[in-house]
Amino acid sequence: MSYSSGFILLDKPSGMFSRTAGARVAHMFGVKTFGHIGTLDPMASGVLPIALGDATKMIPFVEEIRPGVKEYLFSLQFGFETDTLDITGKEISRTNIIPNEKEVLSVLPTLVGDIKQVPPIYSAVHIGGKRAYELARRGKKIEAMPSRNVRIEALELLEIKGDDWTFMVRCSRGTYIRAIARDIANLCGTNATVDMIRRTESIGFNIKDTVQLDFLENLFNNKADFKEFLKPVDFGLGDIPVQNLKDKQALLYKNGGFIDVGAQDGLCRVYSGSCFIGIGIVTDGVLRPKRTI
Repeated sequence: MSYSSGFILLDKPSGMFSRTAGARVAHMFGVKTFGHIGTLDPMASGVLPIALGDATKMIPFVEEIRPGVKEYLFSLQFGFETDTLDITGKEISRTNIIPNEKEVLSVLPTLVGDIKQVPPIYSAVHIGGKRAYELARRGKKIEAMPSRNVRIEALELLEIKGDDWTFMVRCSRGTYIRAIARDIANLCGTNATVDMIRRTESIGFNIKDTVQLDFLENLFNNKADFKEFLKPVDFGLGDIPVQNLKDKQALLYKNGGFIDVGAQDGLCRVYSGSCFIGIGIVTDGVLRPKRTI
């Protein structure tokens, strides 16, 4: 049975690829087309918006209009490093240098602001037309990873519990949490490995509004109603102005026609009555379709 299109704000579990999580949600809702906004490492958990059916057409617009800031909790252990920079990788170095709290706190401000970050070798960055992680898995040596400009808005040490040091970071899209942990350690003259990453906010979607995958699957397996967790196709587009069309105008619009609406130029959410029919753009007062539903 299909439950149509929309968004699920998923709390992705650790130990699962983002696409696998999306496929399991799509199966429950009876749709074949799905996508997700942002990607989480398999070991990472947390906010992962899943688009189902026609909602996949809205992903570029949701990403365009919403704030790009993401928030994570992560923990690391000092004294060793793996090839992936997280606990799932192969250990490649070990040291007995463990910094104290004062040393760690002193280096955090140097990583806040607009910085250049070198992504991990095991990442989706393109190197010569190939993903870096594909080359790494084949044993290909990568001489130098290209750095990228990222923004760290906040970086705080929250807790030290045994060997685990837990931090909070607010950062721009494209920032690698494993690289932040590596850089904290390197600035302290040692190395480190991440053992937990949890995304608590992604482009304005908060962890408190998510649903867990096992909870959804439990409802599905027991034939319980879980449609309440499916957000509408226009969910997340609230900052885009609305343009309402009459029936004949809506039909023309859905067939690719241009309509003189006399509205302010820019993107708009287009509706026929209460029915969302797509995203259009107004230029010189004329509405043109960009993506129709």
